[in-house]
Amino acid sequence: MNALNPKVDQYLLEGCGRCSKVATPECKVHKWRNELDQLRIIVLNCGLTEDHKWSMPCYTYQKKNILMIAAFKEFCCISFFKGSLLTDEEKLLVAPGENSQAVRQFRFTNVDDIIKIEDYIKATIFEAVEVEKAGLKVDFSQSSNIEITEEFQLKLDDFPKLKIAFENLTPGRQKAYLLYFSHAKQSKTRLARIEKYIPQILKGKGLND
Repeated sequence: MNALNPKVDQYLLEGCGRCSKVATPECKVHKWRNELDQLRIIVLNCGLTEDHKWSMPCYTYQKKNILMIAAFKEFCCISFFKGSLLTDEEKLLVAPGENSQAVRQFRFTNVDDIIKIEDYIKATIFEAVEVEKAGLKVDFSQSSNIEITEEFQLKLDDFPKLKIAFENLTPGRQKAYLLYFSHAKQSKTRLARIEKYIPQILKGKGLND
């Protein structure tokens, strides 16, 4: 098993720290602590490197993001960055939103359910690594004929939380953002527009909401 990351240890003890419930029994991380511990063991036994990004445990292969472990109100999960490219023969992976183009999740509410499909989880992790080795990419332009600017694509690649939030927007909202970003002629102007509206996207709001 690969080395444990002290920041993930802290996450499991106190939570992500993004709300006032941090380090209290009401924290979502505490609710799913046993399940998160089990998922952590499985992932590390697959040879991934444990990191801590965007306030959550993130697992990488040769510095490429493969998956995250996260706690939500109703479940905990393993979230694959390029899950839509995975085979998933058992059809157990779930899209986080109806417009999600890349991320797919295994969701759990108890340790027993994790143990039951442990071998399948490992096989899926190994497949996700192979997808990354092959350099495969999710085509985010499928829902729109509008090209995603290089500046915005880099932001989506580097900021998984933004990618998830953008995927969860309605196609109309996605299109409006892509048009607005692409209409700027200079790269610095496109980047400035993207930076300005990242908070809006993270809140699930459209360009004019």
